[in-house]
Amino acid sequence: MKSFRDLEVWKMSMDLAAEVYEMTSSFPQSELYGLVSQMRRAAVSIPSNIAEGQGRKNAKEFCQFLHIAKGSLAELDTQLELSRRFGFLT
Repeated sequence: MKSFRDLEVWKMSMDLAAEVYEMTSSFPQSELYGLVSQMRRAAVSIPSNIAEGQGRKNAKEFCQFLHIAKGSLAELDTQLELSRRFGFLT
């Protein structure tokens, strides 16, 4: 099996995490420990869980970690929508 670094989904999720860090840097200071923190943790969780799951070398465990990553993606999607509604993002 390939390294997690060879997985396109891992590469894309790393790009997403970097974008989240960049976009949240312009959020109000009052959100540093609110939405900013939560969005960054969710974004980092996605590639982290993909990497950890692939490192387990067991298809069933890998699948479980992919489900966790998918949950973090849904969490981030919700936080992005809230950010749009609050006017932090366009």
